[in-house]
Amino acid sequence: MSAPHTDVEQVEAANTAFYEALERGDFEGVSALWLTPSDLGVDEEYHDPADAGVVSCVHPGWPVLTGRGEVLRSYALIMANTDYIQFFLTDVHVSVTGDTALVTCSENILSGGPAPAAGEELGPLVGQVVVATNVFRRTPDGWKLWSHHASPVLAENDDPDDEETGDDEPAS
Repeated sequence: MSAPHTDVEQVEAANTAFYEALERGDFEGVSALWLTPSDLGVDEEYHDPADAGVVSCVHPGWPVLTGRGEVLRSYALIMANTDYIQFFLTDVHVSVTGDTALVTCSENILSGGPAPAAGEELGPLVGQVVVATNVFRRTPDGWKLWSHHASPVLAENDDPDDEETGDDEPAS
């Protein structure tokens, strides 16, 4: 087994590679970073690799997606319908225990489109903050995603429990 700090660095690199592949719209790169059934010892001769529920994903506002085929299909749809996306990851924390790693982070996302050509101004973009949990498993080919779960963060003024009084006086 490798040294713990090396594992953390490798997981950080795999996590970064995932977001960079999304930014490039590199479907093959994204696919290569997700576990396959054989990575977990599922015999593909007896199980359809597209349906084996070995991976899961929750995009903000979406239901749980289970199975490699369903998860990868979701990324293909996102990439096909997003002209430009850029992730600024903050608050990244990595925890490794044995062959499993947990990454939590804030995804500060700019999206819109299309990306500007050299010398052109950037068109209108939409920004949002999402918190994410990425679970990785160690494989012979390196660390691969097992699960991704992302949820939007409400802005302070978007809190539905925060009632305004209509004046500058504190509520009593």
